[in-house]
Amino acid sequence: MFRAYDIARKTIKRIAPYSPGKNSEDVKREFGLEEITKLASNENPLGPSPMAIEAICAAAADVGVYPDPLCVELTGVLAKHLEVLPDNILIGRGSDEILHMLGLAFVSPGDDVVFSQFPFAMYRIIPCLQGANLIEVPARGFDHDLDAIAAAITDRTRLVFIGNPCNPTGTIVRAEQVERFMSRAPETTVIAFDEAYFEYVDDPDYPDTLAYVRRGRKVAVLRTFSKVYALAGLRIGYGICGRGVADALRQVLEPFNVSSIAQVAAIASLRDPEQLARSRQMVFDGKAYLYERFEQMGLEYVPTQTNFILVDTGVDSRAVFGGLMRRGVTIRTGDIFGLPTWIRVTIGTAEQNALFIDALEAVLEDHAGGR
Repeated sequence: MFRAYDIARKTIKRIAPYSPGKNSEDVKREFGLEEITKLASNENPLGPSPMAIEAICAAAADVGVYPDPLCVELTGVLAKHLEVLPDNILIGRGSDEILHMLGLAFVSPGDDVVFSQFPFAMYRIIPCLQGANLIEVPARGFDHDLDAIAAAITDRTRLVFIGNPCNPTGTIVRAEQVERFMSRAPETTVIAFDEAYFEYVDDPDYPDTLAYVRRGRKVAVLRTFSKVYALAGLRIGYGICGRGVADALRQVLEPFNVSSIAQVAAIASLRDPEQLARSRQMVFDGKAYLYERFEQMGLEYVPTQTNFILVDTGVDSRAVFGGLMRRGVTIRTGDIFGLPTWIRVTIGTAEQNALFIDALEAVLEDHAGGR
């Protein structure tokens, strides 16, 4: 029998579908657990701002009406907050949608899309969707090698993705490196800085990529309300783009793409400075605790500028994943990133971090004992 899949576009068959990890409710049912400590998806366990929750409730009665398709109020608030022009900003269903729009607007079959080893899944998916070539540049250790990425750009390159901070490694590229890279970037290539985790960065040498937007460079800076603002379930993010880039993205913008609930929640989140402060402090405290415990356990880890840490358990990450899951803790395995003994763990509350360490110690002890 002839299958619909047989006539699907050949280029999409190169895609490895995104795997979101194990659902907490499935884990509860499978192992008979009452509670799950989810440290797999880099969410903010403190939850949204109370001001955002209040705004969501107030707007709920109006969901029978289509949302503002241009997100005018949110765009204005962001423009003032970021000191850019409203015309530089696009709002999307998470920053993922802006990534996808960049592919739709700029990448044609046969073009090149360049990114570093250890990419976010969408960096591979987008060129596959467009019938383009994936150019993956080896990392320098766990860091982006911007000099090598610049050298990989050719006259076929239309888009470069730079995760800064990088998911899954948690590392950053610094201002001097970015300035040197941008001096080599051709006018025929759009540079996309994926800054989903930038609010957690405490390195003083982190680059101000919005300066390139203000200079009119062909860049897109992508950010989200999913992480520090804890609106992951609403799917809302944004891109700050050079004027010509923004104009092209508007050509492929879907109508009514962002819900009214998401828009009001994002506005309220930006008006609550305590949300940012308390979320950052929780991560900084948790990072210090986890570093100390990993060192006591003799485990190598990658110092992070995000709300997650990549750590080498020394044993198969799938086995560690299974052992932690049976104890009510979920994380991400490193095998999906080409790191078979590493795991990526979200930094949680003090209680969650302690539960994770207790569970990890028990799993590693079981493995050492041959159980």
